[in-house]
Amino acid sequence: MRLLILLLSFLLQPQNSNSLALGHPSLLTSIKSFHQPPSSSVADACRIFHGRGGLHPGADHLTLDYYAPVFLLTSFGVELEENELESYCSALCETLDASEEDDDGNSQQHELTIVYQCRGANTTAETRLLCGTIPDPHIVTENNGQDKFLVHLVRGQNHGLFLDMSNGRTWLRNKCQSKDVSSVLNLFSYTCAFSVAALNGGADKVVNIDMSRGALKVGQRNHELNGISSKASFLSHDIFKTWGKMKRAGPFDCIVVDPPSYQKGSFVAKKDYGKVIRRLPSLLNEDGYALLCLNAPEMNSDFLLEKVKEECGTEMVFVERLENPSIFESAFPERALKVLLFQYQRSNDVSSVAT
Repeated sequence: MRLLILLLSFLLQPQNSNSLALGHPSLLTSIKSFHQPPSSSVADACRIFHGRGGLHPGADHLTLDYYAPVFLLTSFGVELEENELESYCSALCETLDASEEDDDGNSQQHELTIVYQCRGANTTAETRLLCGTIPDPHIVTENNGQDKFLVHLVRGQNHGLFLDMSNGRTWLRNKCQSKDVSSVLNLFSYTCAFSVAALNGGADKVVNIDMSRGALKVGQRNHELNGISSKASFLSHDIFKTWGKMKRAGPFDCIVVDPPSYQKGSFVAKKDYGKVIRRLPSLLNEDGYALLCLNAPEMNSDFLLEKVKEECGTEMVFVERLENPSIFESAFPERALKVLLFQYQRSNDVSSVAT
């Protein structure tokens, strides 16, 4: 019995860095089961492994993304040893065999490209090209290749396209295709991915606002790539000083609010989100939508629900929380990305609220 207890104690104890020197088993399994998306797939940018969701013990610091044709391995708060990096590279090489078949069944050689990024507290920030060559420009797509986006994997910690927000973009695109939405105000627009989805879906007008001129320039290039520049405008303004201009440009059928959770001197969700929410009714058409996003682990959905009730009373009616892509499943959903949909009902008649 004592031997059994000792054995169980050993098996249950956390794995140390040496035990993971050859790679985390869950990540290696995900690599082995990965297949490059064919040209007809919905998207060629996706997450392959999501350790951050807490469903893979010992791998909370690891993610693996694919921005065709480049793999991005990210470690949060833990510097990976060289032999562990080598194990992931070898696994990717073996899985893909650095080749794929074309439409005629002929084998074509493709260069394996992997970027490693380490970030977070108590680590030395690092971004390194482990092997291969990154395309320049680097363009990925969603919606069966119809929505094109520029990405940059070796510059900064945000790469131009947030993969966990793909369901939000799909929702907006569908609303524009069905003509429920024709005008969009895209706040904290970053590189304007929501705008691309809306205009390619058939929207007539999108106004993009962000303080970052650099991000908006990438957004403008995204619109040029998609041939939709004429229906979009790009304003590099402080949102809190631009309400008048927004109101003159509106009202809108949909407002997307996707701010940083904490950006000193610009936006702090806990104290600033309410200031945005209180303006929504004055900027929306009757029955218009507000898509409110929050990516702060320490703040749950109730924060947004209560802020909307506090600032708008019963005029903004909660419709649903959009599900995150299944690969981003989390053991703690309220710590993950939260995307809440509301609808403006001036008459307070909630019976007509539709998704």
